[in-house]
Amino acid sequence: MRTLAVAMAIALFAAPAAAQTTAPVGNTPPNPPGYQPPPQPPAPPDAVRVPGPTPDQAYPAPAPLADYPFCKRGQFDKCKQRNDPK
Repeated sequence: MRTLAVAMAIALFAAPAAAQTTAPVGNTPPNPPGYQPPPQPPAPPDAVRVPGPTPDQAYPAPAPLADYPFCKRGQFDKCKQRNDPK
């Protein structure tokens, strides 16, 4: 009785594993030679392509401060270092 239960358990667990590892023979699609993206749709006839502004124009640098105080401990922005020769 015990061997029958062990045999049934092995058959139960082995059958799905064997079914998952085998590949279907006749239903596999052919492998394409390489990926080719789909073509772009044509632009509408009234579309005008205008280039965007350069990064310098889109994000201008901030204006310099009139006076830069000395940096405090842990401060690094909008201040000058005490030992800086400038």
